[in-house]
Formats: sequence, C-alpha cells, structure tokens
Amino acid sequence: MAYLTLRGINKIYPNGFHAVHDFNMEIEKGEFIVFVGSSGCGKSTTLRMIAGLENISKGEFYIDGEKANDKGPRERGVAMVFQSYALYPHMTVYDNLAFGLTLQGVDDDVIEQRVQSTAKILGLTDYLDRLPRELSGGQRQRVAVGRAIIRKVDIFLMDEPLSNLDAKQRVTMRSEITQIHRETGATTIYVTHDQTEAMTMADRIVVMKDGYIQQIGTPYELYFNPVNMFVAGFIGEPPMNFIESTIRKGKLDLKENKIDLSLVADQSVLDRYEGKEVIFGFRPEAVKVLTGGETAGREYFVHCFVNLVELLGDNTNVYVNFDGVNSILKVDPHQSPDVGSGFEFAIPFDSVYLFDKNTEKRIKLREE
Repeated sequence: MAYLTLRGINKIYPNGFHAVHDFNMEIEKGEFIVFVGSSGCGKSTTLRMIAGLENISKGEFYIDGEKANDKGPRERGVAMVFQSYALYPHMTVYDNLAFGLTLQGVDDDVIEQRVQSTAKILGLTDYLDRLPRELSGGQRQRVAVGRAIIRKVDIFLMDEPLSNLDAKQRVTMRSEITQIHRETGATTIYVTHDQTEAMTMADRIVVMKDGYIQQIGTPYELYFNPVNMFVAGFIGEPPMNFIESTIRKGKLDLKENKIDLSLVADQSVLDRYEGKEVIFGFRPEAVKVLTGGETAGREYFVHCFVNLVELLGDNTNVYVNFDGVNSILKVDPHQSPDVGSGFEFAIPFDSVYLFDKNTEKRIKLREE
C-alpha cells in the first residue's frame, strides 16, 4: 500500500454544500504533490482533511496502511504551513522555532541544536533574536517553514505558503522549499492556485475544479497530454489557444484556414467526428514564425492579423486575430511583427490538440 491513501474522500458541509467529490489518490513516501486549481475548487479543503483539521464526510484516509479518519492532527504526525504565517508576534524567531519542541518536552540542548541547524538551512541564523514584525515577508515565511521542518515529521502540508510574497521572493522561496524537501525526504503536499509553482516544484500535480479531480500526473504529462480543456487551459502560460470549428471531410473547417486532419489523425477518428463541432487547441509557444519561402513540412501554415505586441525581454507575446478569434502567440523577440500587419506562422503537427465541444474531453487523434 502507498504511504498515503485517499479512497472516495468527500466533504459535505452541514448546509449541504459538497466541497470535495470522490477524491481518490495514492501518494508514495517522499513524494512532492501539488494540489492546484482556481479558488473554491476544493484543494485547501482536501489538505485540511488530510491534516485532520476538517472531518471527512465520506471515504477512507490511510497513513502508512493505518486508517486515520478519526485521528487528530497530532496523532497523524503532520506539520502544516499556512498562508498567514501564524507566528507568535510576542516571541522571537528562536522561540517561534522552538515552541513546538518545548510543548513536546524536548530537552533544551536538543532544542538548541535543532533551532540552530534549522536556522542555518533557512538563512535565519542572524535573525534568531528578532520579533516577527522586524522581519520581511520572505523572512517570516522562512520562520513558518522552519517551525514545520524542525519537528522532523514525515508529512509536510503547505497551504498557499507563498501567496503573500512578491514575485522575486516567491521565486527564491520556491527553490528553498524544493531544496528543503530534498534534504528532509518528507512527504509533502502543497496547495497553490499558481500553475508555475505547481510545474516547477511537483513530482506530481493534482488539478482540481469544482471539487472534482480533473487529472493527476507529472508536470510533463499535464502539459503535453491534458485530458480535457480545463487542464489544457490551466497548465501553461500564456494559456492554450482554443478555436471552435467543425470537421468536414477530414479537415478543420475554419473561416479562412482549412487544416487537413488526415495528416495527424486516423481515419476512424475523423469518421466518428465528421460534421461535428470540435475545439481546436494549440499552445502559444509551439508556433514557428514564417519569414517567407518556407515549404510546408510536418506543420500547418496559418495566416492571421496582428492586434497587439508585448515585448517581455526573453520572448514576445503577439496577440493575433486567427479566423475571427483572438489568440496569443509566444515568439522570439527578434521576430516580433508590427501591429496591424498580416502575419504567418506554423503549427507543428505534434502540437495540435482537439477537444469534444460537448464534453470538453480531449480527442485522441490516433487509435490505440
């Protein structure tokens, strides 16, 4: 059995609101799992059920093969880092780090050793005598993480720990938390609404929407093999472009462009969707700018009109009108087109996605 097992987990509040539906997952010891989704999707509620801060309405939760539904937070051996830091304002950094160990009756010399080693890992050695109000947001977040790791528990739970930090601090703390995870080897479950955090930190990602799991997979799997439009649009920045179309005689019948799907899809798939409305998707960064004279290879040539250009330094976002729909392209800044100009780009065959318009599920172009 996996280290953490969630079987048919549901959360239903007394007012009847069903926050989490049939959550099923197995987590191996030492994994770094990220729950991601927009606000209200159920990710924090699921984390709180794992922590023992919320009762499980239905389903079974196991820790290392032992059922833990009725165990309190302390009995589960978890440490939690909250969005709000939750530091004691009247205590120094040293005392905040040491507080949990003091409650456990740990000897003073052991507390001293653990506080010093934890402070060294987090770069807090010079701040141990300061109060939380004398620290920056990033430093306070380090103290909050330190209070968790100093207990040497097997499970770390983190609920939006970086949301109060600025962009530069978030980048720094992402790398620090990832390094701490490697050093401690603890099983970590991390909640965020930021897909960049999820992609850069996770061994596996759980994408949630409206209390339901949409997909579980590695960052690579979710980026290249999304199971539906929600995952495809949520993972990736800028998000995937979606254009409504109809399959007619093996082609995507767009307003100005016709895309021959027989080059990428099995005939049986095309027959099944003949005359049906579908959603055509492609990622902004997958495109290739055409400079003239190219011969079509394993890619589609597309004509569009440029509405807006955003130079971001290492890349340029080009907002175009593609068959009456606004789309975003991510191109090399040295290939930036002029606003108001016509523009040609290519979409590689292996970067084409199709989704069923009714179910929003991805259409597999090749039969298995």
